[in-house]
Amino acid sequence: MSVKRWGDYLLALRAIFRRDMIMYFRYPVNVVFNIFEPFVWMLPVYFLARSFMVGGENLGFEAYSGTTDFISFWIIGGIMSFYINSVMWGMGFSLKNEMWLGVIETNWLTSAPVLVQLIGRSLWGLALTTFNGSMALLIAWKLFGFSFGGQIVPALLTMVPMLIGLYGLGFGLAAVVLISNDANNVIDISSFIIRTFSGQEFPVTVLPRILMTFSLILPVTYAFDAVRGYLIGTKTLLPMTQEQLILLAVMALFVSVGYAVFRRVERSVRTAGNLGHH
Repeated sequence: MSVKRWGDYLLALRAIFRRDMIMYFRYPVNVVFNIFEPFVWMLPVYFLARSFMVGGENLGFEAYSGTTDFISFWIIGGIMSFYINSVMWGMGFSLKNEMWLGVIETNWLTSAPVLVQLIGRSLWGLALTTFNGSMALLIAWKLFGFSFGGQIVPALLTMVPMLIGLYGLGFGLAAVVLISNDANNVIDISSFIIRTFSGQEFPVTVLPRILMTFSLILPVTYAFDAVRGYLIGTKTLLPMTQEQLILLAVMALFVSVGYAVFRRVERSVRTAGNLGHH
């Protein structure tokens, strides 16, 4: 592929990002809401956690996780789950919006490949997620005593294969959206299952054996586990090096399989002529 072609793709990504950013800032209430949103969802959990403390520590929680700091455990899971939602809604629901507006077919006739368009739709969501996560960390640090003294760089590097793998999952979800009349439920159920059973809010070891087996199948579980291990020193399910290797392997698998599924479904709906008939 020529350098010019790559340049065209980057320009397309930039245009999609800029369009989404402009549409977002058209409504100032959205900006205000996103500034205060982290405080709103953190406050009830903070007081609930305090109500179960004994001598300022969550002793029962420590038996499962290796730390008494439930708030830090929960905040890290919440911020990582933001990215799961961002990719799923950014790639899946944006297709449904284009179907409703009746522009999906014309957009896909442009010179920008569908892959570039799908990734581009999620970029603004990732930027907004990073902003929300930063606000959550600031609020938690100033008001709720959140702190971590672990290894930040390895934790961030652990999130990279998770994000790339989520894009593969996003391709598969976009394929489901193309053949489904109810994208909201598809995305809601998928993201809820992944976030809940990956241990967003609790150690997966508290689950019954059958449900914990399902959790251990989900690769995102190891991302949550390893990042917490690096940042706040929790007990990990496996050695962190092994968890990172699992994430790398799953990243390659999800991207290749997810994109292959999406291309096959896309060709099917194009052939049937019902790409935008939802």
